[in-house]
Amino acid sequence: MSTTSATTEDTQSLAAPGRAYDKPRKPRGGLVLSILAWVVGIMFAFPVFWMLLISFRSEPDAATNPPQLLAPFSLEGYRTFFAADPWPPLLNSLTASVLSTVLVLLLAFPAAYALSIRPVRKWTDVMFFLLSTKMLPIVAAILPLYLFAKTTGLLDNIFLLTILYTSMNMPIAVWMLQSFLAEVPVEMLEAAQIDGADLITTLRKVVAPVVMPGIAAVALICFIFSWNELLLARVLTGPVAGTAPVFLMGFITSQGLFLAKVCAASFVVSLPVLIAGFAAQDKLVQGLSMGAVK
Repeated sequence: MSTTSATTEDTQSLAAPGRAYDKPRKPRGGLVLSILAWVVGIMFAFPVFWMLLISFRSEPDAATNPPQLLAPFSLEGYRTFFAADPWPPLLNSLTASVLSTVLVLLLAFPAAYALSIRPVRKWTDVMFFLLSTKMLPIVAAILPLYLFAKTTGLLDNIFLLTILYTSMNMPIAVWMLQSFLAEVPVEMLEAAQIDGADLITTLRKVVAPVVMPGIAAVALICFIFSWNELLLARVLTGPVAGTAPVFLMGFITSQGLFLAKVCAASFVVSLPVLIAGFAAQDKLVQGLSMGAVK
């Protein structure tokens, strides 16, 4: 009886009019982190926005200091860019980037499978060796690569760039895919073996769908690295196999104004990467977070 009376009194006191309820407060740390994330995101996006804004200005207006935000818009930079016939360099970059990305995935996926799900002996030494290949600066290998290309007649050849881009992106692709494949449940592989699936079928129909976000993230990163590469393309190519970054350097001159033209050309050249990044944004975030949480 006393328990019932106490419960009734507590209910009445809670239901009393004018009583203020203590609402759960949001942690201030989360708000600070959200504001910081927005600030960092704006800092990364602002150069792209500024480049786009300058690309729609005339050369005198683009070169003013301080810049004029309300200057009249102009398409002079884009007319100059498209008048220079940028399609062959863009096609060369697209060919080398896509082919090298496909080759990287075809080679790195089985290698990562062997190093994660079916680990070989001393697999950590193999991973370290792959990582050590990224420690050599590309400029240190430019002369041997140039002499090799000249001797074999592969100078100014887009397929040489494709092979070099493949070898350049292979270590990071194996490292990323290895962390993704390490999270595949072993029970799925055992079930596939019981059903009689061979290795190729297991990789294609069992493992690949599970780690597809990781594969998409690796493909996008390899594509971006290949598309933006300049040093190898600048040294090993000429007018036939020149890529978009090499073509972009032609707008920088020692005389006259070129800022609006460079911004217009830079925005057009970076547009495929921006489109690919936005299109695969969810897959990229999901893929990059797959191997981060254990």
